Amino acid sequence: MDQEKSAKLDALVGTLDKLVFRSNDTGFSVFSLTTSGGAKITILGSLPDLHQGERVSLRGTWGFHKKFGRQFTVSEYDKELPYDVVGIEKYLSSGMIRGIGPQLAGRLVSAFGAKTLEVIDKKPELLLKVNGVGEKRVDAIASAWQEQKEISRVMVFLKSKGVTTAFASKIFKKYGHDSIDVLKRNPYQLVEDIWGVGFKMADSLAISLEIGTHSPERVHAGILHLITSHATFGHLYITQDELFENLPKLLDIKIDNHHKLIESTIESMINSNKLKKLSLEDETIFTLPQYFGTEMGIVKNIERLLSGKSRGIFDLDKIYKEIRAAKDESSFCLNEGQQHGIMTTLQSKISVITGGPGTGKTTLLKSLVSLLEGSRVRYRLTAPTGRAAKRMFEGTGKNAETIHRLLEFTPQFMGFSRNENNTLDTEFLIIDEASMIDAFLMHALIKAIPAHAQVLIIGDVDQLPSVGAGNVLHDIIASDKVPITRLTEIFRQAQDSLIIMNAHKINSGEFPHNDTARKDFFFVKRKDPEEIFPLLRWIYDAGLKKQSIDPKDAIVLTPMNRGIAGTQRINQELQMILNPPSPDKPQIERFGIPYRVGDRVMQIRNNYDKFAFNGDLGTLTEINTPDQQATVQFGTRSLTYDLAELNELVLAYAVSIHKSQGSEFPAVIIPIFMQHFVLLQRNLLYTAVTRAKRLCILVGESRAIAMTVKNDKGKDRHTLLKDMLTKNVPN
Repeated sequence: MDQEKSAKLDALVGTLDKLVFRSNDTGFSVFSLTTSGGAKITILGSLPDLHQGERVSLRGTWGFHKKFGRQFTVSEYDKELPYDVVGIEKYLSSGMIRGIGPQLAGRLVSAFGAKTLEVIDKKPELLLKVNGVGEKRVDAIASAWQEQKEISRVMVFLKSKGVTTAFASKIFKKYGHDSIDVLKRNPYQLVEDIWGVGFKMADSLAISLEIGTHSPERVHAGILHLITSHATFGHLYITQDELFENLPKLLDIKIDNHHKLIESTIESMINSNKLKKLSLEDETIFTLPQYFGTEMGIVKNIERLLSGKSRGIFDLDKIYKEIRAAKDESSFCLNEGQQHGIMTTLQSKISVITGGPGTGKTTLLKSLVSLLEGSRVRYRLTAPTGRAAKRMFEGTGKNAETIHRLLEFTPQFMGFSRNENNTLDTEFLIIDEASMIDAFLMHALIKAIPAHAQVLIIGDVDQLPSVGAGNVLHDIIASDKVPITRLTEIFRQAQDSLIIMNAHKINSGEFPHNDTARKDFFFVKRKDPEEIFPLLRWIYDAGLKKQSIDPKDAIVLTPMNRGIAGTQRINQELQMILNPPSPDKPQIERFGIPYRVGDRVMQIRNNYDKFAFNGDLGTLTEINTPDQQATVQFGTRSLTYDLAELNELVLAYAVSIHKSQGSEFPAVIIPIFMQHFVLLQRNLLYTAVTRAKRLCILVGESRAIAMTVKNDKGKDRHTLLKDMLTKNVPN
């Protein structure tokens, strides 16, 4: 922390009396502290290496809790070992030294008094004089004492280099006693080993350690950073031109002066299997071996499945006659495209069905499930998210699972129980909302499918691609490697929906139609993004009620997070409309965001320990300040978060369009302004409109919407899957 910020903090000195709470994962702790003047104070913060009995110098800020009174939130601290017998006994009673509990702590202090810690540190053999202490206990105590000293040494070193206590704790958990050696040797290793540590943080640490800015390790880390940063935008490789253009900017060096250093680092990374270089027809590219292996793994498993034999026995002639003869809704009256899709699916090891809203994908799926049951074929239904799986269940009446549940994800091993060595028990697998599936999840799924099984992949290829890297559905369709059924005919009942008709207009590059006679789609012109806020208040206070829609069932979908019409600003406004503060409503502020009981929230990163995934929507149901915990209800599942983990959650009255994939909402409000121009792409607006079930309100500038529907360049991603499937990429 810089001196200016540090100078603004209050100081506090005292002795830690009692540990009230501690999160082993985050290090967040609550202590009772006695000041030198005898006052009792509650302190809290990320304090993983503090223990009761220690004397501490704290810097932080005062706050007041209505139930627990005055509290001190710690930002920085220094500590020293206790020096009086009372403090030493508390310190040893804390459980921090394995082999010493409260009773033994008392006997040790009685025997050695104020010199107890000195005896443990320098003359542990003297402990044998204490009743009940044998040689094994002495060895355990001495070993635990040295380990605790090492933890303190590492934490002090890391904090002296500007590393926050929370990250210092993660670093020690990863590297243990080798932490300092690892950091001095190559601080950039943190980027690869510890989630949340980026290039800039590692680079700052390297500078504080006086590691040269022209070191091969720094260039190595910069190259990895560029490739992984590209992956956050969906790309699985970077071109040589992009690499040589962006790397000097990142490292703040001149390419001409360091060309040899960059070339030699690249060669070293390739030789050590840290980087893969490929020469395509018109360009040279770089990727990570694991990225290349993921896409190649999808290809090999598609080929494996295509070469296998099916166990499912279908009477195709009988089925064809049945679906041709069906005339009423109970028998799933299918059009020519749907009939072709079903027959193609039943005859293929792998097939794809794609189509827009209103083209009958759900009806086809329901009919197919009925036919599978009639043929006594064991099948499974799966989708990438809980919301998508729920929609699959609502459409078929049959159990549908998320891909993570289907593959039996195991948090303690950070992997799936179902894989190539333990394949799924099924004869037919149906995968819905496939446009959302990134390359890594598809690889995990497809390698767990048994060779005898048949696979149907369903999705709308015109929607946004997956949030994660890759463009799997698009690439499989473009490769023409497997049979594809494209549903294009819009059903008569769907033609009555202006939402569906406008979605297809947008997908065709046409401006959406505003028909006041129909009450499910409205375009409200606004020139200034600031004008959206009084409009939103009217919509939520009165407009939705006119449509008999509960305001809690509406959501704002916007292209970006920042800016006037971004999710962050809109969430602030909607929180005040839908969940304003009140004296009887618990609230906590974290990272500048007030969280209140009743707030709609969204998980923004995968948390495999909690089985909560990026994009999951839930409701904040409890804030427990004494235990520093919050509870969030995700559907039928209730999850507990330490308050220090709230950076995994954001308010979700408004979410980005990318995060809305796989969901449907009764009412959707979509602001589109020129300030969003960088992201204005046809598939973005198409995806947003198709999220609405009963009402879609498009708000913004006509020219921004016109630009959006004309821009069809949003599908381009740097991937190799299509070329691999068509044998245009060398191994």
